[in-house]
Amino acid sequence: MPALSPTMTSGNIGAWHKKAGDAISPGEVLVEIETDKAQMDFEFQEEGVLAKILKEAGEKDVSVGNPIAVLVEEGTDIAPFESFTLEDAGGDKAPAKKPVEESKGAADEAPKQPAPTAAVESKPEAVEPEVTGERLQPALDREPQISPAAKALALEKGVPIKALKGTGRGGQITKEDVEKYKPSVSAAAAGPTYEDIPLTSMRKTIANRLKQSMHDNPHYFVSATLSVTKLLKLREALNASAEGRYKLSVNDFLVKACAAALMKVPAVNSSWHEENGQVVIRQHKTVDISVAVATPSGLITPVVKNVQNLGLASISNQIKDLGKRARDNKLKPEEYQGGTFTISNLGMNPAVERFTAVINPPQAAILAVGTIRKVPVPKETEEGTSVEWDDQIVVTGSFDHKVVDGAVGGEWIKELKRVVENPLELLL
Repeated sequence: MPALSPTMTSGNIGAWHKKAGDAISPGEVLVEIETDKAQMDFEFQEEGVLAKILKEAGEKDVSVGNPIAVLVEEGTDIAPFESFTLEDAGGDKAPAKKPVEESKGAADEAPKQPAPTAAVESKPEAVEPEVTGERLQPALDREPQISPAAKALALEKGVPIKALKGTGRGGQITKEDVEKYKPSVSAAAAGPTYEDIPLTSMRKTIANRLKQSMHDNPHYFVSATLSVTKLLKLREALNASAEGRYKLSVNDFLVKACAAALMKVPAVNSSWHEENGQVVIRQHKTVDISVAVATPSGLITPVVKNVQNLGLASISNQIKDLGKRARDNKLKPEEYQGGTFTISNLGMNPAVERFTAVINPPQAAILAVGTIRKVPVPKETEEGTSVEWDDQIVVTGSFDHKVVDGAVGGEWIKELKRVVENPLELLL
C-alpha cells in the first residue's frame, strides 16, 4: 500500500485499472486508493507488467507498506507468480488456500517447494524473474521515483526534484536525499546577484540634507501649465542674432523668470533660520538661484548669484561654466552653497511631463520643470472654431509651509506664469 500523504497510515483498495498480465507505462493509473479524507489515483512511474494482484478491490484498512501487487519487467516473467500469495510476499496473512492438485502417484505428504517471496528474487530453473513491485510507492505529479514525504519536504525547501538522485529501493528518492541535497554552483552563478556601491561623501551629504528636508519642512505643492510658444520664438530670434556669442536655453529664460517672480513676491525668496535659540524667517534682498546639475557622483546645485541684475546671455554663460565644473568636480564650496531658491529641470527627458522636487534647505521653495509638449488649443474665429498648436510645460513649485503660506505660493506661481508667457519683459 503506497503512502499518498505524509500522514497516511492505511487505506482502502478501490478499482484496479489494470489486470494481471497488463503492461504498465509511466504515468498510467494502476489502482484507486481511498482514505478517510480523499480518493486518489495511484500513478505508477515505471515500465513493467502486472504479474499478480495481491489485494482485490474492496479490501479495507490495508496498512501502508503492505504488498498489494507484484510487478515484473517482462511478460515472460509472469508464470512463476501464478500461485504467489500475499503471505508469500511477507504481507498480512492471507486466507487459507485450497490444496493444489498433485500429480498422479505423488504422496499427499510429499514436501512442497517453497514459494518465491517478493522480498527475495526467485526463479524456476533457469528463469529468474525480478520482483520490482513488492512495495509500490507513488510519484506525485508524475515526478520520477519519489516518496510523498520526500516530495512534500522538497516542495517545502524549494529543492528541484529533477536534480535529486535517489538512494532508496529501486532508485527511489527519500527524505534523506532531499535533506542532503546541495545545489551545484556554476561559475556564472558563483558570485552574488547584486553589487554594493560605496557612498561618496557627496552622496552622503545629499542623502542627509534631503532626509532632513522631508522631515523638517512641511512640503506643499502648486502646479501650473505655462505656454512657452512666445518664449521659444524669442529664444530663436536672439540665438540667430548672437553670432556664436551665446546660445540661450529654455532653462536660461526660466531662471530669469523665477528671479523676476521672486522680486515681485519676495516672501518666497526666504529661508527658515534658527540661531542662538531664536527662530527667524530671513527674507533675502538678492536672488541667488541654485541650478540642479546631475554629476557622476550625485546631484549638486551650483549657484548663479544676483540673477535679478543679470542679462540672459550672462545667466546662460554662467550656468554652462558652473555645470561643466560641477561635472568635473572643480567647484569651490562658495559656488554651490548659499542659494535662496532652486530650479530643477528635467525637460530634456521627453518622458517627464511633470514631477515634484524636494526643497533644498534652508531655502523655502524649489521649482520642478517638465518637458515641452505641443498641445492643441481651440481658437474662435469669424469662420468658426479652429485649432492652434501651443508649446506648453508643466511646472510644480514645492514650498515650505513654515515660511510660505499656500496663498503666497499660489501668487508666486501666478506671477511666474505671467512673466513666462510675456517673455519680452525679461529683456527690460
